[in-house]
Amino acid sequence: MVSAELAPYARASEAADAVLGLSKALRQLGHDVTVVMPSYAGFQASGLLLARRLTPLVLPGGGEVSLLDGRLPSGVRLVLLDAPVLFDRSGVYEGAEHEEYPDNAKRFGLLSRASAALVRQRSQQDRAFDIVHLHDWPAALVPISLRTEPGPSVPNVLTIHDVTRQGVFHLRDLDDLGVPSESLAEDLRLGQKLNLLKGGVLYADALTTVSANYAAELLTEQRSGPLANVLLGLNRPVIPIHNGIDYSIWNPATDPALISRYDAEDIANKGRSKSELLRRMKLELEPSRPLVAVIDELSREPGLELLAGAMPGIAKCDLALVVATNSPDPVHQRLEALLEGARDRCALVGAPEESFLHLVYAAADFILVPSRHEPCGLPAMIAQRYGALPIAPATGGLSDSIVDCDAAFETGTGFLFDGHTQRALLGALQRGLAAYRSPAWPRLMRRVMRLDLSWDRPARRYLQVYRHALAV
Repeated sequence: MVSAELAPYARASEAADAVLGLSKALRQLGHDVTVVMPSYAGFQASGLLLARRLTPLVLPGGGEVSLLDGRLPSGVRLVLLDAPVLFDRSGVYEGAEHEEYPDNAKRFGLLSRASAALVRQRSQQDRAFDIVHLHDWPAALVPISLRTEPGPSVPNVLTIHDVTRQGVFHLRDLDDLGVPSESLAEDLRLGQKLNLLKGGVLYADALTTVSANYAAELLTEQRSGPLANVLLGLNRPVIPIHNGIDYSIWNPATDPALISRYDAEDIANKGRSKSELLRRMKLELEPSRPLVAVIDELSREPGLELLAGAMPGIAKCDLALVVATNSPDPVHQRLEALLEGARDRCALVGAPEESFLHLVYAAADFILVPSRHEPCGLPAMIAQRYGALPIAPATGGLSDSIVDCDAAFETGTGFLFDGHTQRALLGALQRGLAAYRSPAWPRLMRRVMRLDLSWDRPARRYLQVYRHALAV
């Protein structure tokens, strides 16, 4: 696997969680998995044992890069590109001011070139990889290198986790990308820019994405921009495989961040987490009042704007609200001002720690996901695992993660609303609160907690894609 992200060491999107969970699941199914990515500062601080290779990896066209070898706790092999000038940064793609690094073309051009060189080296050493799995635009140049440069061909699969990031650069950045031939520039050109994801889409042997509804959205200009026409022109489908969640991390029965564990068969201790969060947030200690949480660790600003607009209506409901967000200052300040008049029932937490997020999921009765763009729906899936009913717009992977509850709450796993409007959000919230007050609530909680959200089934579907790519 080639990726720019891997949880928990380098995370800017849900791709980081997917690479971690999928690689571990494939390893548990008996496969030898290697993840290749940049050596970020987070790896050094993590305490992982890393060994530097004595011989640097020679890159085609000149240059070389040092490699570090290690293993993740799951047994997955890790190969890191040691280039401190390019990768020793505070963020994966952007700095503290939320501006993309100006040398991203050079940074991730190196990731693709080095990964392709490593694949060729392994083939020459009779230790060839069977398949190369590429994650998002930072790895999208690998298929081009594998197909156009001398050496054995290795089948590859490209997964689009988030099409809003496409790796768009100026035409003058072509040299920094290290593309092996000027004639390939046209395959990367989209409009008056270079688009790395376009190149990956054209050259990959198979394409996947993270949910069925998102696969359909990718084919629209509203979601993918001009890249939609490229995807529509392909003679192969974008295969949807819904992500799972890692049960070793997200499991209320074993979660060390909780003061008391619980599961679908015995949900009584969920209330203790709720009381703990209310005390910690200095909210009115009323456990019978429904607790709604918003978790926005990846700063989905349009979703937070919807939440801010709906706050007057939310404040009129008899509920407690906890918002945990990494939002930029202007959005954070607006939310803070809106919550000012309800400090006994509402709390805002900036830059939440991982352990705190676990407590919020366990304490909440509902997780409100106001995102306009949600490829997979990871927050909704984690919420379900912890017995919190998701309330979310019918977009992207949320439509696949959530079955809208019926009027009697006898079927369904959450509450969906159509249209990204305050009125629609409040309507879904009211339906959720009605469910909370109904006799069906305990059964509803247990139903969502019993869903199979693990990585086992998605990993087996990826194996089918790999085998098909190998057979073509």
